[in-house]
Amino acid sequence: MANRDPDSIKRDIDQAREQLASTVDSLAERANPRRIADDAKAGVVRFVKKPAVTISLAGVGALVVLLVIRKLRRR
Repeated sequence: MANRDPDSIKRDIDQAREQLASTVDSLAERANPRRIADDAKAGVVRFVKKPAVTISLAGVGALVVLLVIRKLRRR
């Protein structure tokens, strides 16, 4: 092990502590449940706004309405 002066060791420890604090803050932000939920919601909204998906959902909705009306008429 190389001989190092105490000031050099203290600087290294301080630098490592700052890097660790930055890493912990980054992980805490990435694991934030609110942020995860917001990202998931934004992804779903982007997906649903695609024209093909919107048209498909409209078609499925219309089919469900027709089936419900048909079932109600048969009663």
